[in-house]
Amino acid sequence: MRPLADMMRPNKIEDVFGQKHLIGKGQVLYNLVKHKKIFSMILYGPCGTGKTTLAYTIINELDLKYEFLNAVINSKKDLDLVISKAKDYGGIVLIMDEIHRLNKDKQDLLLPYLENGLITLIGLTTSNPYHAINPAIRSRCQIFEVKLLESDDIKFALEKACEHLEKIDISSEALDYISKLAGGDLRYAYNLLEVAYYASEDFKVSLDDVLKINNKPSLYIDKNDDGYYDIISALQKSIRGSDVNAALHYLARLIVAGDLDIIFRRLSVIAYEDIGLANPAIGPRLEAAIEAALRVGLPEARIPLGEIVIEMALSPKSNSAHVALDMAIKDVEMGHVGKVPSHLKTNSKDYKYPHNYKGSYVKQQYLPDELVSRKYYIPKATSKYEANLKNIYDKINNM
Repeated sequence: MRPLADMMRPNKIEDVFGQKHLIGKGQVLYNLVKHKKIFSMILYGPCGTGKTTLAYTIINELDLKYEFLNAVINSKKDLDLVISKAKDYGGIVLIMDEIHRLNKDKQDLLLPYLENGLITLIGLTTSNPYHAINPAIRSRCQIFEVKLLESDDIKFALEKACEHLEKIDISSEALDYISKLAGGDLRYAYNLLEVAYYASEDFKVSLDDVLKINNKPSLYIDKNDDGYYDIISALQKSIRGSDVNAALHYLARLIVAGDLDIIFRRLSVIAYEDIGLANPAIGPRLEAAIEAALRVGLPEARIPLGEIVIEMALSPKSNSAHVALDMAIKDVEMGHVGKVPSHLKTNSKDYKYPHNYKGSYVKQQYLPDELVSRKYYIPKATSKYEANLKNIYDKINNM
């Protein structure tokens, strides 16, 4: 029994759902097929967006010889067989799934044949090729992003799929729900529709039938892929930008995915990177919220986390502390160091002990001679706390 997702795989590029930026009339892949020409390429994007489908439809439209390999599963010997066939045929297309996992031995074997055109590569990956794929492979390929499908595209695809399911009677509410629940993943939508079809009574699929099977969205949160980091990035940028509603939205997506650990780690970064000296009390308050979330676990963990994220989003912000340290680190990395002043060395008799002086301050040089004029910390008076620090800082510098 072929899965519905496989049955629905199109043979022509015009039947592919979504990806109009690539296969719409006049777009790059549309024109390549129209002109009967193909180049080595890498298709990257989330699961279920049609990367494999696009590869197969291009091959089918151009009637090309091809082989399909997986960079993880298939061995160097398998690649040798593909090269042998390429020599026999005078050229072959190699569809390589998980291309970002291709090891150096296989790359070294493949590169000369990509160079001379005997093998045309279509690499498939969920990872960003600009980060995950060896530059030697990347430089020989055109890179195209395959995007998550819109709900309307998925609903249209599901309506077409229903034509292949005998006697199905599905409500419009159920179709709408599956379309939105899929989160842009068409394969997920097909699979859920097929399960609902066979799990329903007399093939009548209602919204309740779908809810009994799955009521959680297909969130694109894979720790090895970009979508995961995009959500984390969006959470931090929303808090940094003081958009409390957006911050709660991205927090909700991570909570629904059940990933408390990344929430804890990212909020800890935000507390010190983006809020910092504008509200130094936020660090301990966050630790208390994390401790409460750990103690109660999900689903109740959402309560202290929601509260602290609202507070963080609406808190005054300052990045002055981490920017100051980054500047100091950059100096060290660039070799701008110098000797420690002699009066600061261990057991120096020339060191002036500040606690013996009025206001616990005595004027003496602390930076090396080469850096004596360096200023790393630039205060931001975005809160009363840092404004007070600025006053002290200015007073000391003017003494």
